[in-house]
Amino acid sequence: MMNDPKQHTHLGKEETALYRARQRSRNKALGIVLGSLAVLFFAISIVKIAAQVSH
Repeated sequence: MMNDPKQHTHLGKEETALYRARQRSRNKALGIVLGSLAVLFFAISIVKIAAQVSH
């Protein structure tokens, strides 16, 4: 079981640094994806509004 306290081990300094680096990398990728989706939704909204105004 993942949350079993008996199997809980502390990471060394190097392992912690690697873990944090992977975590930062994943967070940056997720941020880029979420930011891109926000820009895409904003652009779609602007296009829809512009299409309604021109008619």
